[in-house]
Amino acid sequence: QCGKCFSANSSLLAHLSNHTGEKPLLCSQCGNYVLLHSSRKTFSNVKVSISAQWTPSALQQNGSTSSLSPGETWEENKLFADVGEATLFLGALDSIFLFSYAMGLYISGVIGDRFNLRYVLSFGLCGSAVTEFVFGTLTEWLHFYNMYFYCILWVINGLLQSTVWPCVVAIMGNWFGKSGRGFIFGLWSACASVGNILGAFLASSVLKYGYEYAFLVTSVVQFAGGVVVFFGLLTSPKEIGLRSVTRDSDSQRPLMSDDEDELCDDYSIQQRDEEPEPQPKAIGFLQAFCLPGVIPYSLAYACLKLVNYSFFFWLPFYLSNNFGWKEVEADRLSVWYDVGGIVGGTVQGLISDVLGKRAPVLAISLLLAMGALVGYSHSPNNQLVNGALLAATGFLIGGPSNIISSAISADLGRQEALQNSQEALATVTGIVDGTGSIGAAGGQYLVSLIESKLGWMCVFYFFIIMVG
Repeated sequence: QCGKCFSANSSLLAHLSNHTGEKPLLCSQCGNYVLLHSSRKTFSNVKVSISAQWTPSALQQNGSTSSLSPGETWEENKLFADVGEATLFLGALDSIFLFSYAMGLYISGVIGDRFNLRYVLSFGLCGSAVTEFVFGTLTEWLHFYNMYFYCILWVINGLLQSTVWPCVVAIMGNWFGKSGRGFIFGLWSACASVGNILGAFLASSVLKYGYEYAFLVTSVVQFAGGVVVFFGLLTSPKEIGLRSVTRDSDSQRPLMSDDEDELCDDYSIQQRDEEPEPQPKAIGFLQAFCLPGVIPYSLAYACLKLVNYSFFFWLPFYLSNNFGWKEVEADRLSVWYDVGGIVGGTVQGLISDVLGKRAPVLAISLLLAMGALVGYSHSPNNQLVNGALLAATGFLIGGPSNIISSAISADLGRQEALQNSQEALATVTGIVDGTGSIGAAGGQYLVSLIESKLGWMCVFYFFIIMVG
């Protein structure tokens, strides 16, 4: 039926045979961020082991005790005199990472709208993998412990990882219109939670050999993913001669339609065009920042990401220290928060598509999240009950977080106010996610400070205020 199109261009045939549905693109883009989050999750899942290694507690073996002074502690290549000091430093590292990640997002979004998204994405994945290998594996193999070196590495890691999210959202926005974006992006943005689950299981599987092997496994897998992205990712329909999604008003019909006649007609028209389509001019940073809705959603996401990432970074540590569960058990139980986030993002995205509005869905979810936080803060010492409460909390917090960072960012980057300047999706995504990361960065140190001074119950009160 479409033989004339097939004979005209074999690349179109390859596209139709591999991309008539949404699954191939969703899987390839999901894989990128799954790998990034699995390696990122490793750090939060091995905090107990790291704090033990950085303190004299690591020297208490075979029933012997150690009472080293701070000076002797440094001579033994231990950074801190007790676990409390190590915990504060781990919180500082989380904040350092997120601050550099936030600053990088503002820059990476602009870069992503001006350079090839595939190159930027693969560079971020591979560079981050190397940095994490040096941080968690190489330093332990060499028995090199230095606070300043750790801080520098985590700044570099934050900057490198910031290149990924704006690029993957921009690529998804190039392929999908607004009509089904809530469901598609809600389902796809579950990649972060899937990555958390994968990272938790990878870390717990090799933790018995030492925390350095957890970093080794996830960084190697992430590096391999970056290589695959470099050689195989399609960033836009234009790369294979198809019509691009430009404005949301023109994209109510899904780009990847099953109607082959229509697809062939579009392609034939493109082929008859003698003059190439002019490339849209990239929007400026300040202009993107002033677009309608960007500032309110950015500020809201700052508060929400603070809570979401606090669970991400501190949940295994909290479960292990508050309930006395083994680190491996705490790692595996923590995945229920991410399971709830996966379901929440998908269901709430679908509801927002049906209603045609996203704000009411988010508002109702976050109001319910306040009650979920109160309930979880009083969870009994029972893993089954704790897991159920975690899933409910993840549904109500992780779901809105996924929608704001993906579907709403894409909506804002493709709105009518842009007129003829369409290259704003990565920039707007970087602004929203960057502002959210600034809030999350400040929150991580506050969590460790509040916990050390007032206890975990006050930490949950802090979360309730932020969600409200």
